[in-house]
Amino acid sequence: MSYQKIKNLLEPLIAIILLLLLLPFLFFISCLVFFKLGNPIFFVQERPGLNTKKINLIKFRTMSFAKYKSGELLPDSYRLKSFGKFLRATSIDELPTLINIILGDMSFVGPRPLLIEYLPLYTDNQNRRHEVKPGITGWAQINGRNDISWNKKLNYDVWYVDNNSFSLDIKILLITVWKVFIRKGINSKGYVTTNLFKGG
Repeated sequence: MSYQKIKNLLEPLIAIILLLLLLPFLFFISCLVFFKLGNPIFFVQERPGLNTKKINLIKFRTMSFAKYKSGELLPDSYRLKSFGKFLRATSIDELPTLINIILGDMSFVGPRPLLIEYLPLYTDNQNRRHEVKPGITGWAQINGRNDISWNKKLNYDVWYVDNNSFSLDIKILLITVWKVFIRKGINSKGYVTTNLFKGG
C-alpha cells in the first residue's frame, strides 16, 4: 500500500483522537471567541482542495465585524486585535481544521488551501499544488510562511507535491511546532496578515 493511501486512512483517526483530547480546551477557546468577538465562533470559507474541488475550511474566527457607517467592513488591521493576533500567532485558530481532516478534505501536512479567486491566476506549474490534499501546515510554512514571496511559497508547494513522504511529513510537523513556539513568519512585511496574490 502506498504512503498516500496509508496517510488517507490514518489521518482521520488521528484527528478524531486529537479532537476528543482537545475538547475541553476547544470549548474554552470557543467561549473566549464568543465573549470577545461574538457570533459566529467559527470562520468558514470555501477553499480549493484536492484537484481544486471546493471544501469548507473551518477555523476559529479571529477578526471582528467592525464596519464603516456605510456598512463596509473596516480594514483587517482595525478588525484584528490582540486576542485575534494571539490565536493566529499560536495557530490555535487552526485547531477546528481537525474537522476538515476527519471529513477527508485536508491533511495535517500539505499546501495551505488558499482563496478560490486565486485559481485563475496560477500558472500550470503552480496549479500542481492541488494534486495533493491541502494541509494545516506545509513545506512553505516552515520555510517562511507569510514572510516570503508568493512565487517562493508556491514553488515550495509544488516541491512538496513531488517529494512528499512519511519522513518529510514528520520533519515538517516537528519544525512547525518549533515555528509556532517562536512565532516566526506570521505576517508579511507591511501587512497585518499577508498580501494578496496577483498572479505570476
